[in-house]
This record gives sequence, structure tokens and C-alpha cells, in this order.
Amino acid sequence: MANQIEASLDALMDTLVSELACQPLTAEYEPDWPSPCYETQSSQTLEDGQVVNWKPVRQDSKNNFSKLEDALEITLDSQFKTFFTRYYAFNITAAASQGPCELLQVVSDDDFARLQENLIGHILMKRRLRQPETLFFGLTDDDSLILSVKNDTGEVVLEKVGKKGEEILADDLSAFISSLKIS
Repeated sequence: MANQIEASLDALMDTLVSELACQPLTAEYEPDWPSPCYETQSSQTLEDGQVVNWKPVRQDSKNNFSKLEDALEITLDSQFKTFFTRYYAFNITAAASQGPCELLQVVSDDDFARLQENLIGHILMKRRLRQPETLFFGLTDDDSLILSVKNDTGEVVLEKVGKKGEEILADDLSAFISSLKIS
């Protein structure tokens, strides 16, 4: 399973990088969220909100979900964990067969910590609502729908916020990523 998601993520990032020749990836510079993804000259001074080029960077840190798993007494889906610990990147826009989507990413170790805080809140909400635990990883063009992984099966679902995810989009995260078209 780990090799499948790694290969899918590597292919996705390779596609992003190969398209840089046509149109560079850009993001607004946020000094409060430094990232190894920003492509800058060492002498370049960046202003808050300035548009800068970026590219995905393989993580070399030891980011993992072990403390979250221990605290919530849960084992997270392995593909989900790899999805957020393989690369630093800004969110990626893509098209799924169901429509446009945005894959959430982390840009730094601090951003990874923020993701975990949001994930804890999401899992606790699912438990309070007595719903199967899901792990969000993407957004859609409809603010009430998110892309999630069902933690017990690994299936990718389209989930209405606060509701039980019903529409299965793919058997696993690797298959879902492989089906996307970068936009």
C-alpha cells in the first residue's frame, strides 16, 4: 500500500514540476508560514502577499501522526499518513471525474502541526455525532462537500460536512490521485 501511494504522489508531483516549464506554480508569500517550497534568491527580500514561484519539496523531517494516534487511540489509514508526510507543497488544484477539487497539502512542519490540530477536531466531531471516522484531505467547489478517506476501509468518499460520507469515489487514495487531471 505504501509503495502505491508514494508512486501516485511522485507521479502527481512530477506532473506539476513538468508543467512548470509552461506555467510556474505561484503562491502568495506569507512570512508567518515560511516554507522550503518558495523559490527565491538568497538576496531577494519578499513582502507579505507578494506572488512567488514555488515547487514541491520532498520532506526530510520526521513528521508523523504517532502522537495524534496515541492521544485519540486510533490508527490512521497508512495512505492518508503518507499523503501528508511525503512532500511539502501548496494546495493542488485538480479535476476529478466528479468535478474540480483542491488537494490539501502542508508547506512546513508548523503547517503539519496545524493540520493535526484540525484533524483532531474533525475526528472528535465524528465521534460526537456517532459517525464513522473520516480523514479529510481535499476540498471541492461546493463549500459543504469535502474529500475524505474512510479510516476503517481506506475508501475515498465525498462527504457533506457534519454528515456521514456516502458517495464512494475510489477504493483508496492512490487510485483517486491517479485518476486526477492537474488543472
